[in-house]
Amino acid sequence: MTDTALVCGGGGALGTALVASLLERGDSVVVVDRHPEGASALPGVRHETADLTAPDEIDAVWERLAADGITPRWVVNAAGGFRPGTVGNSTPDLVRLVEDLNLGTAWWSCRAAARHLGEGGAIVNVASRAALSGGAGTAAYAVSKAGVVRLTEVLAAELAPRHVRVNAILPSVIDTAANRETMPAESLRNAVAPRELASVVSFLLSDAATAVTGAIVPVYGWA
Repeated sequence: MTDTALVCGGGGALGTALVASLLERGDSVVVVDRHPEGASALPGVRHETADLTAPDEIDAVWERLAADGITPRWVVNAAGGFRPGTVGNSTPDLVRLVEDLNLGTAWWSCRAAARHLGEGGAIVNVASRAALSGGAGTAAYAVSKAGVVRLTEVLAAELAPRHVRVNAILPSVIDTAANRETMPAESLRNAVAPRELASVVSFLLSDAATAVTGAIVPVYGWA
């Protein structure tokens, strides 16, 4: 029987790699994003347009899937966004935006998944190395990603009695076209390819990882 994976934030570079990896192993995939971009071009993908910062829209996606007889077994929360800034120069609007993009998207998706996933299901959240070692100029981003780590640990404990697993990965720098345009070559020397991150997520969303929950997995490459 084919399993269904719900990939939230599946329209970007990492999301497209995640979708491709899950399709390769035989899952059916539903991409949830504001903008489909690359992932919707892959055959066998259902696209659901939703604002992942809006809990009602995420809940509506699950309702539409249920109406069509689709019950996801796997959920990946890969939405997010970076805005530079220090604590001292932060504005309320910037902090709220970054919190919504990173912690908010993961929180509301996890809330919906917690209400619907059955035994044997699994969630993987994409946090960041900055969650553990935030540096100057990454204030709102680092704090919001630290929230994703704590969310993962708390939800893993809450869903353990139902045998639903919750884990997170911590990428460092990801080798994407956008990062290549904005970051110096030295910073990208040890960047991790999206497909490498997707392989780790694919493992965590598999029966080979049934003993793994509440794990925060660093995927730093050789950095």
